[in-house]
Amino acid sequence: MELERKVEFVSELDLPWYHRRFFQWVLSLLVPPVGLVLLWRHPLMRRPRKWVLGSLVLVHLVIWIGLLGALGIQVGWFALDWKGGDLPELVLRRDGPNYLLLEQDREARERARNDGATTNRIQTVAAYWTDFRGPGRAGDYEEAPIRTRWPTRGLPALWQQPCGGGYASFVVAEGLAFTIEQRLNKEVVAAYDLETGYEVWTQAHEALFSEWMGGDGPRATPIYHEGRLYSLGATGNLRCLGARTGTLIWEHDVLADSGSENLRNGLAGSPVISGEQVIVSSGTANESGTLLGYDMLTGGLLWKAVPEQQAYVSPMFATLGGRRQLLVVTASHVLGFDPENQSVLWEHPWEVSYGNAICLPVVVDENRFFLGAGYGTGGSLFEVGSGDAGLAVKEVWHNQHLRTKFNPAVYHEGCLYGLDEGVLTCVDAATGERKWRKGRYGYGQLLVAGDHLIVLGGEGRLALVEATPEQFRELASFQALKGKTWNVPAIAHGRLLVRNSAEMACFDLGLPRL
Repeated sequence: MELERKVEFVSELDLPWYHRRFFQWVLSLLVPPVGLVLLWRHPLMRRPRKWVLGSLVLVHLVIWIGLLGALGIQVGWFALDWKGGDLPELVLRRDGPNYLLLEQDREARERARNDGATTNRIQTVAAYWTDFRGPGRAGDYEEAPIRTRWPTRGLPALWQQPCGGGYASFVVAEGLAFTIEQRLNKEVVAAYDLETGYEVWTQAHEALFSEWMGGDGPRATPIYHEGRLYSLGATGNLRCLGARTGTLIWEHDVLADSGSENLRNGLAGSPVISGEQVIVSSGTANESGTLLGYDMLTGGLLWKAVPEQQAYVSPMFATLGGRRQLLVVTASHVLGFDPENQSVLWEHPWEVSYGNAICLPVVVDENRFFLGAGYGTGGSLFEVGSGDAGLAVKEVWHNQHLRTKFNPAVYHEGCLYGLDEGVLTCVDAATGERKWRKGRYGYGQLLVAGDHLIVLGGEGRLALVEATPEQFRELASFQALKGKTWNVPAIAHGRLLVRNSAEMACFDLGLPRL
């Protein structure tokens, strides 16, 4: 035994310095990945000892990685960003607007326009995509056929440029694309020339909503109606603007008008037009009502109804059970509402964890609609029909096949298509049976156009997929935007508009001219 210990001692002195005990422990403490490798490759150490010491170094490695990550976040080497999944991700930097780049681009485009660059050529075309997710808020483009054979490198971009923060989509009218974005401490409604991307006008309101998981900026998409634009900011600023010039006609604070507090993630429901009224949802529960109707011309508050806390869902009109009604999703119910007499026609419980009801209902036929959610809730098909005292609602089916988190589904020829926790899924609308589930697009958005799906992935990848229950078939895809992309695309006059919190682009989706 003495001879063996002597040989071991002498042999270790002959090893390279990094295999000697002192240096090995120093390396294991300071740089545990290196220490772990050297420990495992030590030529004289027996395997049982390697397992014991290696386990200790491995525990230290986990702590070391956590401390290094925390230090990196503190000094700006890394950042945590929530992409929509269960946990935030460690990234080099959080996705968001670059205000310096935005201003430089605006100045360059202004100079180009002053030098005689052309402006839009389609001002006289009838307005089509004037609402969030298009006509009826259905996410269905039917104005004209689209290009289904995309070039290998992707659709041709008419323009691509920086933009401000937030999660609003576009509406299009009078040759202009309208959106609302966060620029520093202001919520800015902006109008861009559809064909060139030139900024035509902006109208700013000083407000900044900031929330770590969702990010900064407004959430709700404006709506265009008869020459006016109605926008709702994340902190409750409701504005009516002249669509051609951006002139402020009237404005209101909907939270002050309702007596509600803001929602945890900010107000996200787009305004909706009903006759001569503009209707908006506000914030937390209030006996006087959290659904508000304003005179669309003067801005006068006409009524308040529905005392429940609102959700992050845009109200939308649908004809169900033979009656036109406003579908409203609150933090606790889905209900049918009559704006004429401010009455609730029917209601059904609908609760999502943390109050995160986000997705719009999807109308399936004259009596039925689908409603989905993430956070373990799943999706349900509801049917509205005649009851003993007016309209009544019942749940036809419920399952976990279409867990649309904050990306509403679309309906096409008997099937529902949506992103089930980030994976594209087709479900039979009548039965709830899943036809297929394939294609990981993350927490993005999708629209239907003809027999095809336009899928904008959660990291900005744009894809064309066949809308068929037979099988998943992706026909084309390319990287349209960089970074986290949660904003809903818009399509008008063959132009596909996409944006996120840092950049926006317009692609030619129309059929090639002969």
